[in-house]
Amino acid sequence: MKIESVMGRWTVWVPLVALVALVLSWGRDLPLLAVVAVALCLAGAVLAAVHHAEVVAHRVGEPFGSLVLAVAVTVIEVALIVTLMVDGGDKSASLARDTVFAAVMITCNGIVGLSLLVGALRRRIAVFNAEGSGAALATVATLATLSLVLPTFTTSKPGPEFSAAQLTFAAVASLGLYGLFVAMQTVRHRDHFLSVAREGAVKDGALSDDVGFDDDEHSGVPSRSIALFSLVMLLIALIAVVGDAKAVSPTIESGVDSAGLPHSVVGVVIALLVLMPETLAAVRAARRDQVQRSLNLALGSAMASIGLTIPVIALASIWLEGPLLLGLGATHMVLLALTVVVGALTVVPGRATLLQGGVHLAILAAYVFLAVSP
Repeated sequence: MKIESVMGRWTVWVPLVALVALVLSWGRDLPLLAVVAVALCLAGAVLAAVHHAEVVAHRVGEPFGSLVLAVAVTVIEVALIVTLMVDGGDKSASLARDTVFAAVMITCNGIVGLSLLVGALRRRIAVFNAEGSGAALATVATLATLSLVLPTFTTSKPGPEFSAAQLTFAAVASLGLYGLFVAMQTVRHRDHFLSVAREGAVKDGALSDDVGFDDDEHSGVPSRSIALFSLVMLLIALIAVVGDAKAVSPTIESGVDSAGLPHSVVGVVIALLVLMPETLAAVRAARRDQVQRSLNLALGSAMASIGLTIPVIALASIWLEGPLLLGLGATHMVLLALTVVVGALTVVPGRATLLQGGVHLAILAAYVFLAVSP
């Protein structure tokens, strides 16, 4: 299939419309009707991003496909966090912490729980590669502890924040661990992150069909030109997703304030909006019995959210005024510990049922409830 034949598809023009909406709404106070229009564009861009991510993943195979989406979303998420921190004043001192922790909880409990639930409903037992998933979870737990737990207990500065030297160490350690994990995932131990058959053998990393392209009548793998075109459209769609999310964020903030909710709820809503493409992609992969790809997306996104955000925030703190609060409170530390323990018990067997999926979703529900009612 040639590029000309896909130019008229909704997956091409919807992200462009969403990008136009972003340009028209940037830096302006929007009336309610305009906010609704931008929100619709946001939803369309999310669906388009999922489609293009699957095309790219179908071309490059696993684990590169899930890595492309995770890194692309996280890079733009970091840009959104920094932009909101610049504009937000003192109220944004904890925005990075709230958004990153929300991303960890949503990915490690929400996306993982939904993927296991869908996979178990389809095959009774969801099967995945315990070696790769366990390594990813261990890296996420280490990154979260170094960046979000330790600031609560350090004594160099009052409050849950790092000193300049401690923040530099956390940034270097986060970036180094993330880089090491990517090297293991894509080069040295790539087979640990591929789907496994029910008999335990590693399956090929390519996706099944249902991507929407049939360039090769035998394999259905998109051509290089189609994959490159989808990669460009994926970036456009993700820019539109995050930009439109920023455009509606003032309405979200005013709604949160009007409802008398904690300001940390803003970080939760932003993380939910930004992670929609990965959530939908993970659920669709689980429906195709590719639970490993779903876990790659979930845990890879959690890891990228910490491993890329903390170094950038550390650099941004040089010119950002005010404190940078990174340390979690007691309630959130309990939820993080519960997530790590339950996650370890889930991934070690390499098999999961509906129960494990339900447990993870229950933890996410507890997090969202306590964010609204601390």
